[in-house]
Amino acid sequence: MSVNKLVLNSESLNNVLENKEIHRDDIIQIYQNSIKDPNELFSVAQNLRKKFKNNSVTFSKKAFFNLVNLCKDSCSYCTYKAEPGEKKISLMSKNHVYQLLDLAKKYRCVEILFVTGEQPEQKYQEARDWLKTNGFRSTAEYLVHASEMALEKGLFPHTNAGNLEISDMKELQKTNVSMGLMLESISDRLTERGMPHYLAASKRPKARIRILENAGRLKIPMTTGILVGIGETPEEVIDSIFAIKKLHQKYGNIQEIILQNFQPKTDTRMNDFPSANENYFKIIVALSRIIMPEMNIQIPPNLSPRSYQSFLSVGINDWGGISPLTPDYVNPEFAWPAINKVEENSKNAGFDLKCRFPVYPEFFSFISKQLRNKISLIQDEERLVKEDYWK
Repeated sequence: MSVNKLVLNSESLNNVLENKEIHRDDIIQIYQNSIKDPNELFSVAQNLRKKFKNNSVTFSKKAFFNLVNLCKDSCSYCTYKAEPGEKKISLMSKNHVYQLLDLAKKYRCVEILFVTGEQPEQKYQEARDWLKTNGFRSTAEYLVHASEMALEKGLFPHTNAGNLEISDMKELQKTNVSMGLMLESISDRLTERGMPHYLAASKRPKARIRILENAGRLKIPMTTGILVGIGETPEEVIDSIFAIKKLHQKYGNIQEIILQNFQPKTDTRMNDFPSANENYFKIIVALSRIIMPEMNIQIPPNLSPRSYQSFLSVGINDWGGISPLTPDYVNPEFAWPAINKVEENSKNAGFDLKCRFPVYPEFFSFISKQLRNKISLIQDEERLVKEDYWK
């Protein structure tokens, strides 16, 4: 690396530490300079993380409700989606939801993650029949009812159900303290023939951005993020982070960015595609902290089972949802680590593990007084979950 490039790299990173705006060209240059030696980037990312997030790392104690995994889309890397007749199909009845909510309460979960395939009733008669049997006309209508059931038990819903209509989001907002929709990538190239999102119309960047903008207009605390290692270029992944930053600058409602590393799955079209290179992934994590210094940034610990604690040194401050009760139905081959083990590994890395609600403390003002009152029953002085509740 030339001396001039090193100086430029240091100047750009110092500007971030001084709260100065950093631009796309600077980030691309920092990326290129960090491929061989990322240590300066990692150090600055860690300093920013410390400056804005102190020495704690958070997680959400959750139960994963795989409400319906029929899906009108087909992504090249997905094993979550089921087809009618497959053993892994999930069509949860109201009674099943009720029973699992009781278990979640028994295990002292805080978050109820409701996940569905993309508008399954638009493609499958089985989905329409299942909804009718349970007394609903749409998956979104069922989600509203299930969320009400969860809230009645003192559990806090977080819905991730794809590209919902704004009217449905408005209804869910009454019971959901936050919602989620992964941007995945801003790249239209990944929707072309032969690419991972070719058969997934809902993953078109414009479609995803429209939903995230609707959430912004409704002032819903929103979790979004990107997939890393699915065939994107470094410039495309950087552009994706900047797209999220632009949304947050406009609406102020992006509460968290998930950076999810690609892991190949058997029985998918990308089964022989290599998993995300860890050094590349760490550089992307650190760049995300540089681009959005105050953002909550998480990686899923189960997708980096042997090294997740090392990401604490490159800028993350959250582990996302971890369940003591249910598997990760999106990545079933990767079991959640035990919460006490995550706590131990975090402590060994110099961080205190704390349990949060599905809505981060700085976004409490976005939710209704009724929801805040329910949260207050188990919150501590930091507006996190009381330690004697979640442990």
